[in-house]
Amino acid sequence: MYLLTIRDGLQTRHIGPYASPRQASDDLDQLQASCGEKATWQIHRLESPDELHVNVSRRGDVEPVAV
Repeated sequence: MYLLTIRDGLQTRHIGPYASPRQASDDLDQLQASCGEKATWQIHRLESPDELHVNVSRRGDVEPVAV
């Protein structure tokens, strides 16, 4: 899943989630018309909790990663 973040002055908007970065990009094209000239944007990939586990060396156990 992906999340679109737009920062325009002191305002930050989070839009989504989207199934693909292409869908977020398509929405961005429409949303930029309502933003100022200096607005910045980013498309973030959201991770599932299952992806936030790592193998602990030598033990073979799986432990959560601190976020």
